Amino acid sequence: MNQNILTFIKGIAMGAADVIPGVSGGTIAFITGIYEPLLKNISRVNPSLFLKWRQEGFVAVWKHVHGIFLTSLLMGILTAIFTLAKAVSYALTEHPIIIWSFFFGLIVASALHMLRQVDHWSVKNIAFTIAGFFCAYGITTISPITLEFNMLTVFISGSIAICAMILPGISGSSVLLLLGMYAPVLDAVKSLNIPILTLFALGCLVGILSFSHGLLWLLNNVRSSTLTFLTGLLIGALVKVWPWKAAISSHVNSSGDSISFVEKVLSPSAFETITGHSSQLVIAILMMIIGFGLVLGLEIASKKLASR
Repeated sequence: MNQNILTFIKGIAMGAADVIPGVSGGTIAFITGIYEPLLKNISRVNPSLFLKWRQEGFVAVWKHVHGIFLTSLLMGILTAIFTLAKAVSYALTEHPIIIWSFFFGLIVASALHMLRQVDHWSVKNIAFTIAGFFCAYGITTISPITLEFNMLTVFISGSIAICAMILPGISGSSVLLLLGMYAPVLDAVKSLNIPILTLFALGCLVGILSFSHGLLWLLNNVRSSTLTFLTGLLIGALVKVWPWKAAISSHVNSSGDSISFVEKVLSPSAFETITGHSSQLVIAILMMIIGFGLVLGLEIASKKLASR
């Protein structure tokens, strides 16, 4: 029961991260030690389960996919998405520097954590790290497109966004922003638009069942290269979560809110000069330290639990 509650809490953390453009739930999964177990259990969901169900029954299938683990995690993710969507939107609007500073510290520590997982470094692995960096940087800086909002695009958006959500460093919310689907999906969450949410969830299901197999194969067969690429993704994501930015391009969503698509990274002093607002430098550094310390604390706690 205690393990299930802990998994539920980790799911809440993943869901909270997935709501925020620039932060990946996959990052949270990695630093809390459930990344590979999550991929393994998801990859077990395949057509062979129907045969297992017929031969051994539902209980055997449930145990095979670790149903309690997946359910606890999913419930935590959904709880965070449905309860924190409005709070996160408010915090990003009213206190952006504080929120981004916290996640900046969290991602820096996460990148260091992943670097320590690499067994050996080579020219190839360094190249994969650089490739991951430019991949994440490109995703966070390219100009967005606007998909027509219909049943097909909602389904496709879900299948693409979930692949990003499971990757450390690439935010599913950022991908939705780039597709022009972030505001419609967030509005559907706020208003509990069941048909749209169901269609989006089906897209997510198809996407994650397809993508998890490939990613798990990479981790099992080319682990060092995969980890270095994922580390590069994390480092590249730091551009998106840098606290001091100025919008170059924005879009007004259906609710009348201005959503920044392309942003320029600024120093704290340049931010004050250009925007006329305080950089909140002291509290920003404090929040970075808290985010960094949280990851270290999770890492230490995970090691203690693993040694028991």
